[in-house]
Amino acid sequence: MNDTSITAAADSRPLRLGTRRSKLAMAQSAQVAEAVRDLTGRAVELVEITTYGDTSREHLAQIGGTGVFVSALRDALLAGDIDFAVHSLKDLPTAEPAELVLAAIPVREDPRDVLVARDGLDFESLPPGSRVGTGSPRRMAQLNAWARALGRDIETVPIRGNIDTRVGYVTGGELDAVVLAAAGLTRIGRIGEASQFLPADSVLPAPGQGALAVECVADQVGGAPGLASVLAELDDPFTRAAVTAERSLLAALEAGCSAPVGALADLQADGQAVTEMRLRGVVGSTDGSTLVQLSTTGPVPASSDAASALGRELAAEMLAKGAAGLMGERAL
Repeated sequence: MNDTSITAAADSRPLRLGTRRSKLAMAQSAQVAEAVRDLTGRAVELVEITTYGDTSREHLAQIGGTGVFVSALRDALLAGDIDFAVHSLKDLPTAEPAELVLAAIPVREDPRDVLVARDGLDFESLPPGSRVGTGSPRRMAQLNAWARALGRDIETVPIRGNIDTRVGYVTGGELDAVVLAAAGLTRIGRIGEASQFLPADSVLPAPGQGALAVECVADQVGGAPGLASVLAELDDPFTRAAVTAERSLLAALEAGCSAPVGALADLQADGQAVTEMRLRGVVGSTDGSTLVQLSTTGPVPASSDAASALGRELAAEMLAKGAAGLMGERAL
């Protein structure tokens, strides 16, 4: 078989998309698969991969969070078992392996957190002593601080599990409420179960929350020929600029995915034109007694380097205000 025949055979086989096995991961990967089919005209098959984060029963804060849902997918990419992978961007470590490339970050879903509470209550209406479940030290810190500001006493309870399990803690009466990412509920068609979208002024999301990352082996180190450049057509430049700033802040704080760090970059519009980006960051003790929360605004970054610089600058200000002393906080 000559080189042309080999290339034609390779182009006709289905592209293999690696994904975690969870309902949410499968749903978001299926959305990307459909977009890639439309782009390439090629079939895309989902390859289910089990990660350490899926099999461990420990709380994410205890096992470190960083990379626990990612490493098995990246290993499969590097081994050639899959052609590309879809991750929740907030799960990705901030350091990218040299052999891999984030080919696309599509348009972001709503980055906010939501409350799913009994009787449709919102956070301000939860009675004293309410038990609120979350596996995130970031959420614990901000929820406890918000409750203090309201003069309210709540108990944040560390939980794990998929969306069904977490919502089940509320419907089963074990907890009064749980906090989840709006994007996850939206992608599986259950956003109607949220009783409140939590305002970012009170609870900043995780850096990159609501965004997906489409990752593949870089073309120059043996990836599927041209795949990275094809996938790049799914990229949204505004989303990439925002999440790059958020993740740069996280990296500059030398914090991992399980650290109590929130960040959100908003694009500010002047009439019809987007003119500025506001980046907000927060670090807090999980009991909510101490928060370092700052923001900065600058021109919309024209490059990845400019977006990263915005994140580093805000991180430096936060460190000067005492953020470093809060970075080791973990939920028990």
